[in-house]
Amino acid sequence: MTWTRMFGRACGVLLDAIVRWLALARINPNVLTFLGLVVNTIAAFLFGYANGDNQARMFFYAGLVIIGSGFFDLVDGRVARASNQVTRFGVFFDSVIDRYSDASQYFGLLVFYARGDRFFYVVLSAFVMISSIMVSYTRARAESLIGSCKVGFMERPERLVLIIIGALFNRMAPVLWVIAVLSTITVIHRVQYTWSRTKTIEPAPASGQAA
Repeated sequence: MTWTRMFGRACGVLLDAIVRWLALARINPNVLTFLGLVVNTIAAFLFGYANGDNQARMFFYAGLVIIGSGFFDLVDGRVARASNQVTRFGVFFDSVIDRYSDASQYFGLLVFYARGDRFFYVVLSAFVMISSIMVSYTRARAESLIGSCKVGFMERPERLVLIIIGALFNRMAPVLWVIAVLSTITVIHRVQYTWSRTKTIEPAPASGQAA
């Protein structure tokens, strides 16, 4: 067994132990979900607080905080299943909080660029915020019509990884460009896919009816 597999197994055992403890404590999974938003808000504050003198340090701290917020994403669903607290509202609440968590990070970056009088990147941050939300919205709306819409590749995990890389290595500007372009492509792909699927499942017009 390689050391990487041993490390992965040890992390899995630790995570399972944490999930069992949280389940035995009867902690509401929605509380864990909300705590993830609180932690991401801290990261947003660190982004917004950064300036020319402490940018690299504040961004690095923000990246670490976002990594920490991933813990809540990992455990909330597992705790819900382990404690038999899976509900429709919980699924809905998790999705809503995820959108706020994403937006909070970009809002922090928007504040950072606004304080530095970098108007172009204020606009870019706002565009990334909107396009990231639209990636999730187009999938949710499409799946209410056609059942499944998993096309595209700029999902939330990919965006989080890119934001973490940009924060830890103080390379946020190119990361925002990548997210902006790939999120837009993903939205267009999902619109096109949904259009093609709805054309195949919609009933043909009755004979004599105008098309």
